[in-house]
Amino acid sequence: MIVAFSVAPSNDNPNGSVHDAVAEAVKVVRDSGLPNRTSSMFTEIEGEWDEVMEVVKQATMAAGRFGSRVSLVLKADIRPGYEGELDGKIQRLEKAIKDSEEKMSS
Repeated sequence: MIVAFSVAPSNDNPNGSVHDAVAEAVKVVRDSGLPNRTSSMFTEIEGEWDEVMEVVKQATMAAGRFGSRVSLVLKADIRPGYEGELDGKIQRLEKAIKDSEEKMSS
């Protein structure tokens, strides 16, 4: 399964920044050893249900230490029997775009 998630604590930071909390959450994900990537809005992690959800829980708790409450947004792609989809989905997308461009230029 692939899970895309975002965590953010509520805090009293005047500029609204939560980067320190997010850094702690991302560190938990990276230390897990599971395939992952982080973008400006979400962190994606791939693995089996229990291991992925445990990492999300730990990352949420890490971010939660920076505020009195934490917001968690989570989206999951549950596809039993498939691995390597974190990169595989992107590779298929890029191929489809390239194929479409080639058809348009023919």
